[in-house]
Amino acid sequence: MSEKMLSKSKSKFNTKQITIIGMLFAITIVLGATGLGFIPIPPFKLTIMHIPVIIASLLEGPIVGGITGFLFGIFSIVQAINTPSPISFIFLNPIVAVLPRILIGITPYYTYKFLKTKYEKFNIAFATLVGSFTNTLGVLGLIYALYINAYANALHISHKAAVNTILALVLNGFVSGSGAILVSVPVILAVRKTR
Repeated sequence: MSEKMLSKSKSKFNTKQITIIGMLFAITIVLGATGLGFIPIPPFKLTIMHIPVIIASLLEGPIVGGITGFLFGIFSIVQAINTPSPISFIFLNPIVAVLPRILIGITPYYTYKFLKTKYEKFNIAFATLVGSFTNTLGVLGLIYALYINAYANALHISHKAAVNTILALVLNGFVSGSGAILVSVPVILAVRKTR
């Protein structure tokens, strides 16, 4: 495990870090502002916007990761307003739209920090998967806890069908997590080599 990588959140930002932060923020802004980060698969919009948040967390620590996640959450609210769907009301709630996205920027860092295997790629991949599932389980778990009946009513489906839809989307989290691993691991390793 790279102690240098883990100490980044404790020190002041240097020029290289600021450049990386700026690039990740720019990617997040472009994905969010253009809608490219949200893939419409009714009734939800699946996202790839968690990937820059995970990369920010693993490269620059939980503070930068959390800030990038906050930006992702804000764009979730903007998307709910600008391109409404029957369940957009759910994503107007910052607890659903923002809180899990902030946590995406925190959980990969601490997962990586506490993994002790000698396989660096595995450590990064597993931390990435945890970050991806933080998004999946956080958002879907909050929808279930706070809105399952309203969600079913908005889609004109039974409670059981609504629960089954949520469970299917949780399983889809493995696809999202795999995609995040395929992108994040090579990017993180490449950036670390330049340091």
